[in-house]
Amino acid sequence: MIDRATCKLVRLAVGLGLAFACGFPLSAVAQQSDTQPVIVRPGAPGEPTRVLPSTTRAGLPPSSPKDIEFMQGMIMHHAQAVEMVALMDTRTENRELRSLGARISHSQSDEMNFMKRWLLARGESTSMRMSGMGEMAGMDHGQHSMLMPGMLSPKQMDALRKAKGAEFDRLFLAGMIQHHNGALIMVKDLFDTQGAGQDAELFNFTTDVDSGQRAEIRIMQTMLSKKS
Repeated sequence: MIDRATCKLVRLAVGLGLAFACGFPLSAVAQQSDTQPVIVRPGAPGEPTRVLPSTTRAGLPPSSPKDIEFMQGMIMHHAQAVEMVALMDTRTENRELRSLGARISHSQSDEMNFMKRWLLARGESTSMRMSGMGEMAGMDHGQHSMLMPGMLSPKQMDALRKAKGAEFDRLFLAGMIQHHNGALIMVKDLFDTQGAGQDAELFNFTTDVDSGQRAEIRIMQTMLSKKS
């Protein structure tokens, strides 16, 4: 029988990471430590769990073609919003608008980086490819405004570049509200497509985009109403 003092020493050894317990030989513990980890995949409702091989490695969930199309398209969509904000430097002194613009530019630039990483991790191009047209990276915003909901037309972008002061502020707010509404349409279209939007990362991202852009639309509508 192991006396109290010996057990105390054993408990101390366990606390120091020496994995053995009172009454058990070290060889038995060593044998336990040599066993391979058990990997269990929970079953769907009504289905049993499955024990997977110890060599199983985690992988990315499959993505639907619509997921890829959405992310590639939203990168282009965000790029125009960042371009619109960049026009502020020489065209408005409105501090409230500049603050909003900085927020939009920062958030959408970060989101573009996330979308690019998401696509590259899945071996996909960060540029949208159209049948017979090749990659669209070289297309200007006027060309892909015809493809992405809410994007400003070449005429609208030209008017924004030429405007200054209060006129620029009005055109920017109206244009960005249009632009944000287009992003909401893209999100809705994604979730209306069967099998799309199931990836957890993409789902969390798109729901954040939806809520964030709705909030900014309300802010811009209030700002625009003050200029009416």
